[in-house]
Amino acid sequence: MNRKEFLSILGISAGGIAVASCLSSCKKTETSAVDFTLDLTSSANAALNTNGGFLITKGVIVARTSAGAYIAVAAACTHEGTNVQYQAANNRFHCASHGANFSNSGTVQSGPTNKALQQFTTELSGTNLHVFS
Repeated sequence: MNRKEFLSILGISAGGIAVASCLSSCKKTETSAVDFTLDLTSSANAALNTNGGFLITKGVIVARTSAGAYIAVAAACTHEGTNVQYQAANNRFHCASHGANFSNSGTVQSGPTNKALQQFTTELSGTNLHVFS
């Protein structure tokens, strides 16, 4: 094997490793079945007792809108998997890493992503908030 062949094989191998690495680092941004209940009297869930508050649990961001409604979507941004934050003043979920914005229902308002956040159903029963798919 001459030097040119060796460098060619080395370059192809390095390229293959780089592609494999990129593919394996892709994050799954869709949460499958979700079914849990939050006790709103618990101090761990106190953020949800205030309009505009939010918390992240079990891969889901649960928020209380400025109007007092409870909403829930997948916490991981569909661009690169960074957790989003809830911005009640703007009625949106925001990814600080790359600037993506999503509506209260998880639809994309601005990219870089074009895939919505998975939305979940919320039901309030007394002081228990049920979040499910």
